[in-house]
Amino acid sequence: ERSPEALWLQSIHPRTVSQLVNMAKAMAAMRVTARHLALQLRPSRNNRIVAARSAPLSPARTFNISCVQVNIKHSRSVATRAAAVDAQMDGADGKESSLPMIWPARSNGAGTVGGVEVGTEVTLCGWVDSYRNHGGVVFVDLRDHTGFCQVVSLPDDFKDAHEAVEKLRSEYVVAVTGTLRERSNPNPKVATGMVELVAEKVVLLNTVAKSLPMKVSGTEEENAAVAEETRLKHRVLDLRRPKMAANLRLRHKVVRTVRRFLEDKHGFVEVETPILARPTPEGARDYLVPSRLKAGACFALPQSPQLFKQMLMVAGVDRYYQVARCFRDEDLRADRQPEFTQLDLEMAFTPMEQLMQLNEELVAEVFKAVKGVDLPRPFPRLTYAQAMDKYGSDKPDLRFGLELVGVSDIVADCGFAIFSGAVAAGGVVKAIRVPEGKRVSNARLKPKGDVSGEAVAAGARGVAFARVAADGATLEGPAALVSGLDEIQTEQLIGRLECQPEDLLLFAAGSPELVAKTLDRVRLFLGRSLGMIDEDQTALLWVTDFPMFEWNAEEERLEALHHPFTAPNPAHMNDLKKANAQAYDMVLNGVEIGGGSLRIYRSDVQQKVFDAIGLSQEEAKQKFGYLLDAFEIGAPPHGGIAFGLDRLVMLLAGESSIRDVIAFPKTAGATCLLTAAPGEVTVEQYRDLHIRALDEETSS
Repeated sequence: ERSPEALWLQSIHPRTVSQLVNMAKAMAAMRVTARHLALQLRPSRNNRIVAARSAPLSPARTFNISCVQVNIKHSRSVATRAAAVDAQMDGADGKESSLPMIWPARSNGAGTVGGVEVGTEVTLCGWVDSYRNHGGVVFVDLRDHTGFCQVVSLPDDFKDAHEAVEKLRSEYVVAVTGTLRERSNPNPKVATGMVELVAEKVVLLNTVAKSLPMKVSGTEEENAAVAEETRLKHRVLDLRRPKMAANLRLRHKVVRTVRRFLEDKHGFVEVETPILARPTPEGARDYLVPSRLKAGACFALPQSPQLFKQMLMVAGVDRYYQVARCFRDEDLRADRQPEFTQLDLEMAFTPMEQLMQLNEELVAEVFKAVKGVDLPRPFPRLTYAQAMDKYGSDKPDLRFGLELVGVSDIVADCGFAIFSGAVAAGGVVKAIRVPEGKRVSNARLKPKGDVSGEAVAAGARGVAFARVAADGATLEGPAALVSGLDEIQTEQLIGRLECQPEDLLLFAAGSPELVAKTLDRVRLFLGRSLGMIDEDQTALLWVTDFPMFEWNAEEERLEALHHPFTAPNPAHMNDLKKANAQAYDMVLNGVEIGGGSLRIYRSDVQQKVFDAIGLSQEEAKQKFGYLLDAFEIGAPPHGGIAFGLDRLVMLLAGESSIRDVIAFPKTAGATCLLTAAPGEVTVEQYRDLHIRALDEETSS
């Protein structure tokens, strides 16, 4: 056919013909061929195809294929023209169409041009964040890792650049060269808000071939509406969001500050320890890696570098650190991941006081570098016993009050059976005073109320309560509790809790463990729900003097509260099972960010600890023989600490989940939605590892 379209198709660039071929493939997927369609086409200045008609084609379907936009309309009357297009398609080479691949050089970051002199020619590269057409003049916000810059196209001055800008859409990748000028409507709240870039040359580097599941620069409401599953599945796009990009850079800044502090100021040496190690009982389940070369044997991914760093002290490294990857096969929550990062430190010939002081300096250095905050030092300290008594937790949040107060002696002989019965059974009764108690209604305290629900979630039956009357001397509330206290007991209770009129009193009774768990949970819930926590405040403290062991009721044995390599207090060696450990945890706003101890460095003391947890000499030799052997060749006194880097960065970033400060995290089900890991492997791969697949076993 010698139709105008056919003649034109013969003259255009082969790349454009290839684009038509791609369009035909898309139509074929819809079971529609070009012979049944009319293509309304016209050439543009840049040899790309656009719709010929300005009026909409109805009914019509628009395909975006690379940079080709074609409006397609069902019509039998134009079969001749369609046949001409088919002929051209049949002669095409069928190769995939693409933009030219180029690697442009940029002169500045988009977020840095605020400090560049007006009139300077710059080249920016990045993503189209937003697009606004104001009656011919087009404004584009260009985004890269440094921030944003407004780009403006002027149709009368730079026509080609303007036409290119008009075709841009969200998340297209472009390079823009032009001259900086002052903005007519400056925005001093933005780093680049005083200038804009006049587009003189625009190079389209890449387009978006599918609809985006989320906005990169959405509002807080829009971001909150995106399900976390969507964010994790499309993590690459999620990481473009300014907040996520800032979190990754904050994490980098923390690690960089740590390295400079430890290496440049204190002479630490970074040493990498093995990832493939021997399975050891350290509390959580190991991730196991079957050995191909040793049938039936497995490596374990390390839960921590604990044993290796102790052996490095024996080797004379003296001051070791590592930003270590660790792995634990345990149930997940917001601040846990199956693979996580630890900042691991170990020092020889250093007493506990000096070790704690150095780590205070380290954390203070991080806060100064990252947040510009000077932390008051020394950090407050509580013993484990004090923390549990006052807060019901070994990682208390000190940003608000609501401390626990013991009242067992006052209510031991009262007429309220729940209180007196708990004390008689060897338990305790504790209370929390909530100022301005009217903020918490009775409905919230009764069964099915949210406060009561927190107590139930902790294992209690609920929470008992009473209110201080307006006279400040009597109690009001449930009759059984109020009438069960005589005048003296009521007076003592109000005095000990330092009550004011209309305060609310919350009680828990039972075993010390249950009472602590219940009131700790209720305390944190009320602190958040009543707005008592200052989110801008930083509350750091040390918790010390932990017990060496805790009772494992399921296995009916003692187990190490921290780990079995923690040194006991020398004064408690005669009764090791009741000994305190020379251990210390650092707590930030109610979250443990680091834990450490002085270590056992003698094999005889180590064996006594193994005996206490029921580990025989034979078992100890089998599992930890290499460490015990190291102790026999001159091990120095040493100690250390491990910081949870993910948790620390989470708190510094103001996030509630460590998944928001890890580039590619796992879900609560320990899966990666982005890569679909873990994945299935072939029967042959199992056989290489001397493992028989279940379906293979069933079939045989």
